[in-house]
Amino acid sequence: MVPRRLAHHFRTTGHLARSIIGDEEKDESPMRVAFLGPPGAGKTTHARELAREWSVPYVATGDMLREAVAADTPLGSEAKGYMDSGELVPDEAIIRLVADRLGRPDAARGFVLEGVPRTIAQAQALDRFLEALGQSLEHVVNVDVSEPELLRRLTARRVCGACGTTLDASSPPQRTGVCDSCGGQLYQREDDREQTVRKRLDVYGRQTRPLLDYYRGRGLLDTVSGEGPIETVRHTIRERAGIPRR
Repeated sequence: MVPRRLAHHFRTTGHLARSIIGDEEKDESPMRVAFLGPPGAGKTTHARELAREWSVPYVATGDMLREAVAADTPLGSEAKGYMDSGELVPDEAIIRLVADRLGRPDAARGFVLEGVPRTIAQAQALDRFLEALGQSLEHVVNVDVSEPELLRRLTARRVCGACGTTLDASSPPQRTGVCDSCGGQLYQREDDREQTVRKRLDVYGRQTRPLLDYYRGRGLLDTVSGEGPIETVRHTIRERAGIPRR
């Protein structure tokens, strides 16, 4: 069951969004896709590119949460402790973020979700929110990668403290510890350290994988291997989910 106050937040925001957007804004061929998969599976790379191709909002809770942390907002302060320890941010905080974003007019013709839903409660609340708009998810793409490969990818990731550029195992810096883009110093995020990464993967296994059964039962799930050349993986995603290139 969806916690009553979470479902209420989605219903209220959904009705407000529908009154702002209006029926005339509905697209005949909407792209409403959610990406699932463990940390390091490459969801961000593929979700961001598909959103760009379709000119629809890319809605990533990870980005929104990191922005809130950097701005030291109340939600950011609340989320930071969970993120640094590898725990999932509580459903209610995630739902507030997503409902506010999807309620904007630019999301009326479609969106690409990444990082949400992560729990059954979030999925059910998302269903209720979209139902209030007269919408529904069209596809759920699960990007699957083996645990050894996930560990390799995540522990190799570095971020530039000056410009924010992210470098990973597939694009190591030319000089160790130095950003190729601006020469700034690279650092390893706390949630990319091996102990935290292992905990993140364990949390994902316990709390997020049940979503696969949830969406499989609704006939929305397509599982795609995230190992291999990026373009090959992306082509498979388009093919399996019936998403043509634009």
